Amino acid sequence: MNKILFIIGPTASGKSGAAIKLAKKINAEIISCDSMQVYKGMDILSQKPLSHQMASVSHYMISVISPNKEFSVADYKSKVEGIIRKIHMRGKLPLIVGGSGLYVKALVDGLLISKPKDTKLRDKLFALSKKYGNKYLYNRLKKVDPNAAKNIHPNNTRRVIRALEVYKTSGTPISVMKTKTYGLASKYDIKIFGLKRDRENLYDRINKRVDNMLKSGLLDEVERLKRKKISLTAKAALGYKEIGGYLDGSYDQEEAVELLKRNTRRFAKRQITWFKKDPSITWIEVAKDDTADKIVNKIMKHLTAIKH
Repeated sequence: MNKILFIIGPTASGKSGAAIKLAKKINAEIISCDSMQVYKGMDILSQKPLSHQMASVSHYMISVISPNKEFSVADYKSKVEGIIRKIHMRGKLPLIVGGSGLYVKALVDGLLISKPKDTKLRDKLFALSKKYGNKYLYNRLKKVDPNAAKNIHPNNTRRVIRALEVYKTSGTPISVMKTKTYGLASKYDIKIFGLKRDRENLYDRINKRVDNMLKSGLLDEVERLKRKKISLTAKAALGYKEIGGYLDGSYDQEEAVELLKRNTRRFAKRQITWFKKDPSITWIEVAKDDTADKIVNKIMKHLTAIKH
């Protein structure tokens, strides 16, 4: 069975540098697993690897789409599956690197395939929720799909409505559909490594990264993007809103930078919470003074006999 490796973890944990070093050691090619690195012209915002780094090891899913286009996790999964097959055909190892938890999950476990959204039904269900309260729809879900109801909080109206919508449009409970999803795990031998840093060290790295982004031209990059009509998904990039607020005159540059640092730290915390739920991840403890080479050596201890 062909192998696939992942290096995941929160932003600023050192994934990219370690991945390039590891790729050279194990004859791998890198696939970015970052929902923002796919966009062209967002190099600083998404902290893409530098040009000389990408020249030393083949990289994929970086700068592949215009920022004025929407790009979904389903789009990403479809493209990456084809890239993985081609990398294996060349006798190399796919090394998937990034911190977008939903993208990792979609690749490994697959995506729920259900009928298209039924806007009229959704609006009707929202109206019922507003009229009778969240518990009303939740009780309806418990009757048709008790397994789904166990995993959804009664106050999470959006997920309750989606589960009811899937059942009503397909006749199949969403919990049953989820058991029929297929991802890379069903076809490949997968190993996932997560980089884990002390929180104080991680937050310090985030703060320094933001400072370096400013020095690298972040203001000019956001200003260029603001002159274009970019998609909602592209606008979700950390830094676009914060720096955009400064450029619009809502607050000064110092406040914009502090907002970006704070929001990036919060984002990292959410990433950590997401990945902690996955028991398949092998965590690599990264010390404050660990170089990329040292991180790779720690990973290599788990990869003493790779065959692909």
